[in-house]
Amino acid sequence: MKPIQYSTPKYQPLPGILPPISIREWRGVSTFDALSIDDGFFTDMQNMTTDDYPAVSTRSGYSVIGQAGAKVLGLGVWKDRELHVVFNDGTWRRWNGSEWSQLASGLNTAADWSFTSFQGNLDDINLIGSNGVDPVKRYDGSSVQNLSGAPKGNYITTYQNRLWCAVGKELHACALDRPTEWQKFQGLEDDSYGKDMESTRGEDINMLTGSLTKLTIGMANSLHELYGGLPSDFNTRLITEDTGLINNKAAITQEGFMRFMHKNGIYEYGGGVLPNKGFSDVIGKLVSGINSESVAGSDGTKLYFQLPDRMLVFDPRPGVQAWSMWKGFQATQFVMMQNQLYVGDAQGRVLRLGDSTDGGNAITWSATTKPFNNGSIAQKQRWYKLWIVVELNGSMDVHLSPSVAGDDWVHVQSISGGSSPQVRRVIIPVGRFALENWIRVRFSGTGWARIHEFTRQTRQLPLY
Repeated sequence: MKPIQYSTPKYQPLPGILPPISIREWRGVSTFDALSIDDGFFTDMQNMTTDDYPAVSTRSGYSVIGQAGAKVLGLGVWKDRELHVVFNDGTWRRWNGSEWSQLASGLNTAADWSFTSFQGNLDDINLIGSNGVDPVKRYDGSSVQNLSGAPKGNYITTYQNRLWCAVGKELHACALDRPTEWQKFQGLEDDSYGKDMESTRGEDINMLTGSLTKLTIGMANSLHELYGGLPSDFNTRLITEDTGLINNKAAITQEGFMRFMHKNGIYEYGGGVLPNKGFSDVIGKLVSGINSESVAGSDGTKLYFQLPDRMLVFDPRPGVQAWSMWKGFQATQFVMMQNQLYVGDAQGRVLRLGDSTDGGNAITWSATTKPFNNGSIAQKQRWYKLWIVVELNGSMDVHLSPSVAGDDWVHVQSISGGSSPQVRRVIIPVGRFALENWIRVRFSGTGWARIHEFTRQTRQLPLY
């Protein structure tokens, strides 16, 4: 008997199915038009970071190394081995890496402190601190005492082997290498120095920061620079009368660029051109509420800008240039010691960043994508497949939304990680959203996660 042979039907793929589209470069958060931004931007992003760029991962946590009062007013470092903290209970305390000791009490309980290191003709490097209310203080390695001869100034800094501070709109400098001599005016090159800083608005100085080549002087709505090495050639230049600093602690200088917070945005200034906020325009809608409590800091790579209810974090590395948004603590001071970032917060805690939890609590995070659509926003489509490649040692939820904006999220997936995270490919159910014109995706969870890739595949329908 001759076997019956059947013809093999030819596979006919559904018309309009497009190749998968993968995102493997995450570019941080953007507040520009959600329908027009690049696929790699998130429209909302909490407690995620670009440290593992091009992947995105959960931010570092913190450990609490000390607490006093209800707010940290100042952080300073002596010889990169002792952390000095002023709390709003009026105490100055020292952390030597293993234990705390109190060095002073009875200090003002509201004024913020600034610190700098200086030796000059002193026996050793001293940590100098000022708050504009109490006498200027110095720590010599054993005790805190008044810096004799110094005016009751603020914003203490160093430039050209002199200490500098401000009293109202007056700029003061000590004699050359003599931090206790501030009234030496004999017409000599090692004299003290004083100058009234004038502005069209009659504002007081609210920021000083010295570098190798200049002293930068800030006011609420203007910026000035002082050049020269001796009183005879000290000269000041007006940079701008339109943009200034909200306060002394809201500026950070890194690799020759100063980034600072003004009342209407976050600016960048590198010399030679006017300050501009082009680098922060992408998160412009998140920059609100800048006030006297705002503070900026750096861990040597990333820049941190604390606002009333959020912290904006900028990764300036070439090729990255991305912003993130963090929540979970309210910074009032930043300082680096031994290549670790320390934070004083609004609860009187001293935090050391770099832990896997927030003081023992798992970090909660989320990231929301833009609304994904077809090549044309008006093009109809059928959602075919969605999947994600992720490492996880906590938990993760996936929500989908069919609207461009709105709180209409639908939970579609829960994922649990293991103690040894492995790279996993996870299919995201998309059935109930198959005919939507666009879809937003929200990833959220607790614990550590690293998102490598998100891929979507659609079937293009007729344009009608």
